[in-house]
Amino acid sequence: MKHPFSSLYLLRLFLLLLSLSVLAACQGPGKADTAFYYWKQTFSLDKPQHEMLEKVASHQLYLRFFDIKWDKKAQRAYPEAVINFKQKISTKLIPVIFITNQTFEKLSLPGVDSLAMHSHKLIAKLAGSQKLQYDRVQFDCDWSLSTKDKYFHFLKTFKAISNKQLEATIRLHQVKYQIKTGVPPVDRGVLMFYNMGKISANPTDPNSIYNEKDAETYISYLPKYLLPLDIALPLFSWSIQIRNGKVIQVYGKIGKSILSDQKNFRTTVHKNIFKACRSFFIAGVYVKTDDIFKLEETDQELLDQAATQLARHLSKDEHRTIIYYEIGNLDPAVFKAKALQEISSRF
Repeated sequence: MKHPFSSLYLLRLFLLLLSLSVLAACQGPGKADTAFYYWKQTFSLDKPQHEMLEKVASHQLYLRFFDIKWDKKAQRAYPEAVINFKQKISTKLIPVIFITNQTFEKLSLPGVDSLAMHSHKLIAKLAGSQKLQYDRVQFDCDWSLSTKDKYFHFLKTFKAISNKQLEATIRLHQVKYQIKTGVPPVDRGVLMFYNMGKISANPTDPNSIYNEKDAETYISYLPKYLLPLDIALPLFSWSIQIRNGKVIQVYGKIGKSILSDQKNFRTTVHKNIFKACRSFFIAGVYVKTDDIFKLEETDQELLDQAATQLARHLSKDEHRTIIYYEIGNLDPAVFKAKALQEISSRF
C-alpha cells in the first residue's frame, strides 16, 4: 500500500537537495587562474612584488612590451615606451601591446599590414633578447566605429604572420553594443572592469575607476558576449588635478601620502579632496595655489565590491584568468596575497 505522505516527502527532499546544490554552486570556489599586468617601461620587481607574483599568480605575467602611437611630425605609426629589461624574467609571459585609436584613424590599409609585420618583428626581437617563450599576444586598443575595420584587419594579419593565439581588451560598452561595435577576431577577450566612469572635476561625482551604478548598466550583457572572456581588475589609484573647475591632468604618481602633507595641502569637507595651500613642484608636476586634487582610490573594499558584482554574471563552469592591473605599482600594505587569492576564487 502506498504511504499517503510519500509524494510530499519526496517533493520536500527534492527541493532541499536542489536548494543545497544551488547554495554550493554559489559558494564554491571557481576555477579561475590569476595573473598580473606589468605596465612600467623598465622591468624591475622588488622582493614583495616577486613574492606576490609567486604566491598569487604562479609567475604568470602580462607584460606591456611597447605602445604604438601616431607620430604627427613623421606621419607614421611609431613604437613608444619600449620595454627595458633590468631584471631577468623567469615567468610565464604574455606580451601586451597598447595601440592608440588615432593610429588606425590615420593609417591606410597597406599601412595596417605593414604595422602588423613590424609589430610582430619587434615583439619577437624583444622576447628573443631575453630568451623568452610566448604563445599568446594581447592587444589593447579602444577602437571606435570608424576604426573597427582597420583594427580587426590588423588582428587578422598579425595572427596570420605570427601564428600566435591572440587576445584583445574589451570595454564594457563594447560588450553591451557588440553588434554595433563588432567583436574582434581573436581567441579570447579581456574585459577591462575599470575606468568605467567619467573623469570629473566635481568633488561629489563617483569614483571613475569603478562604481557599482555605472557597471550595473552593462554587466547583464556579459553572458551573451560572443568571445570567451578573462577579467582585468584594478589595483591602482590616481589623483585628478583640477584648476578653476577644470580637469588639468590625472596622475598615478601623486597619491595619498603626497596629498596628506600638510605643508602643501589642506583637507576639505570631502575626505578625498585636497587643496594646495601654496605653489610648488612635486614629482615633476607644477601645483598652483588653490589647485584641487581629487583622489580616487582602489582599496580592498572597492575591489571586493567589484568582484562580487561581476561574479554574479559569469559562469564558474568557464575557465578564465583574473588579471590584476598592475603589479609594478602594487602596494603590499594595501593588497595582501591571501585577499587577492580570495577574490580570484569567486570566479
